Amino acid sequence: MSELKILARLSILTAALAVSFHLPAQAAPSKAAVEAQFEKWVQNDLRPEAEKNGISAKTFQAAFSGIELNWDLPDLAPPGFPPPKERKQTQAEFSSPAPYFNEDRLKKLAMTGRGFASQYAPTLKRIEKTYGVPGSIVLAIWGRETGFGAAKIPNSAIQVLATKAFMSTRKEMFRTELIAALHIIDGGDVTPADFKGSWAGALGQPQFMPTSYLKYAVDFDGDGHRNIWTSVPDTLASIANYLVKKGWQRDRDWGFEVTIPASVSCAQEGPDLAKPLSQWASLGIDRITGKGFPSSELKADGMMLVPAGRDGPEFIVTPNFYVIKEYNNSDLYALYIGNLADRIAYGSGSFQGAWGDVGKMLRSDVAAMQKALERQGYDVGGSDGLPGYKTRRSIGQWQVKNGEKPTCYPEASMIGKLK
Repeated sequence: MSELKILARLSILTAALAVSFHLPAQAAPSKAAVEAQFEKWVQNDLRPEAEKNGISAKTFQAAFSGIELNWDLPDLAPPGFPPPKERKQTQAEFSSPAPYFNEDRLKKLAMTGRGFASQYAPTLKRIEKTYGVPGSIVLAIWGRETGFGAAKIPNSAIQVLATKAFMSTRKEMFRTELIAALHIIDGGDVTPADFKGSWAGALGQPQFMPTSYLKYAVDFDGDGHRNIWTSVPDTLASIANYLVKKGWQRDRDWGFEVTIPASVSCAQEGPDLAKPLSQWASLGIDRITGKGFPSSELKADGMMLVPAGRDGPEFIVTPNFYVIKEYNNSDLYALYIGNLADRIAYGSGSFQGAWGDVGKMLRSDVAAMQKALERQGYDVGGSDGLPGYKTRRSIGQWQVKNGEKPTCYPEASMIGKLK
């Protein structure tokens, strides 16, 4: 390379370095800067949408008076900050169902629930007549969600929803909920000061999201306001109305703990494989209490449920079980509500079938099993590493096909066989 070219390159490099030293360093993101963006977003983006949706200027101003971002909430993605790290859950073990049914906690809730059953007997009787939902089910949900209203709900729901609508990982969902929340305040049921919710934006004693409040909350005490924060009648009736609108069937139970003979395959589980209870009974499936199924239920459909396969309590559930799941989409949640309701109504105890030594496999191993089953044509309901009823059923079908005793639950011995 010629001396002139070397000198030219050195000159260019020197000039570039000189410029770089005078360029301002990229400003690190600050909470103050994000707060300023939030204020602009509220006034220039959210306010016009609220007005378009019929929210009065007076309501909007009152709702956002003094509202700042809540930086303590989970799942936030502030603008300008590094994106939150993707949480890899597939390596973690999924928990055994047993700890979910903490006996001490259930006993306390049942005892308190029976007290409230007596205290609010006239209200519950009117709810049962109006909606057809047993008072014990309503009480169980109330107890599970907020400890019969005893749980502290200190968060401003507007602050939570606005923070998450502005900078959470699910902004659009929370924006919809925020507009719904403004409609609630605009309707006059509650003041902004009393509009309290959880860290996830769920409101009051039944823990309704704002869109659910607008659809299902009712004024049952006749004061002209739907008040799920301090009115017990409104809270209980709103829960019942939610269940009815989701399909609750009057005069039906939620389900029964049963014993399933070894001759009956556990791979018959699922809401899509319903049979009349009389047909389940004809297969030798009996209630674990020794009592027969109620005569009123025999012609109606029921579904097998084996949440831990053959290594845990076994059930025949009704469509009402799946309605309870609409409140919280978890088999264990719905079983918890059913068990707590039975304790409140009948003084019964824990499920008699023991939860086995399950739930200790890695989610990644279960996900690998699910993918292997999918490749073989089985419908496992998705390879998320969690064994829902479609996965349990597919495992049972695969076990039968391969000459194994069906357990309908992931087992470590299957890892090498299912690839």
